Amino acid sequence: MEIVVTAVGPDNVGLADPIIHEVTRQGANIAEIQMYDHDEAAVFAMMCRLEIDGSRWDSVQTAMKAIGLEKGLSIRVWTPTPKGRRPRLAICTTYQEATPRAVLEAVRSGAIDAEATVIIGNRGRCQKLATEFGVPWHNIGRPDGSADEVAFVETLDRYEVDYVILARYMRVLPPDTCWKYAGGRIINLHHGLLPSFPGLRPYHDAYSSRMLTYGATCHFIVPELDAGNQIIYQSTFTVAPGAKLDSIVEEGQNENEPRCLVEGVRRVVAREVKLHFHRVIATGRAARIEKST
Repeated sequence: MEIVVTAVGPDNVGLADPIIHEVTRQGANIAEIQMYDHDEAAVFAMMCRLEIDGSRWDSVQTAMKAIGLEKGLSIRVWTPTPKGRRPRLAICTTYQEATPRAVLEAVRSGAIDAEATVIIGNRGRCQKLATEFGVPWHNIGRPDGSADEVAFVETLDRYEVDYVILARYMRVLPPDTCWKYAGGRIINLHHGLLPSFPGLRPYHDAYSSRMLTYGATCHFIVPELDAGNQIIYQSTFTVAPGAKLDSIVEEGQNENEPRCLVEGVRRVVAREVKLHFHRVIATGRAARIEKST
């Protein structure tokens, strides 16, 4: 059984050792470990990916809770292969409706084998989608549109979310939030082709470069924004020379972006790909599917 343990809290000595010693004592094989220790910020963060017998799930959770209380750490224990249920998705939104709608429709149709557990917004624009699809809605935005990060994390934990889907959620997650759900749990849609067109206006930048092909990128979010290599899926569309920018943006937002995010989320939920040491790798399952087709 694969288990991911994350720990975040005020920096101090001897924070990692109890976690590592406990999981190895219980027979775990450590497949991946990453730590962040920034003296200036006085923050400690850690992500540990384990392979362990499934019978140890409860005991690992209990032990990590005790260590968290003793050391003052916010510790989460998660598995990408929950037994007896489908993965739970939190769909995070701001203004754009087409992309979160596509994910909700894919969940409803079974194209994405998961449960839409909660919709979170920093604006109220997409609340009607929650009503339409019968999904709980939480607005964690302040009057100026900034996000209440404490409420954001509390909502994810309350609904025991497996994957955080940023469906054109136009806020940057702070590093400590990224660490709390590290290990390939945060999936973002960027409305441009990476790495060529990052930033807030990729359509405009590509248009200024006289591009005829435009695209979107679905990728994992990791704490280090410049880490790179987390692309899950990209989709593109081609326009004729002289096409107007407005029509390009409309096609991208209403057709290409939704298609890109749905396929990216489907691949992750189906365990065809996963994040390992900040690299997206194909799993054995993906190889078997490709061979069979």
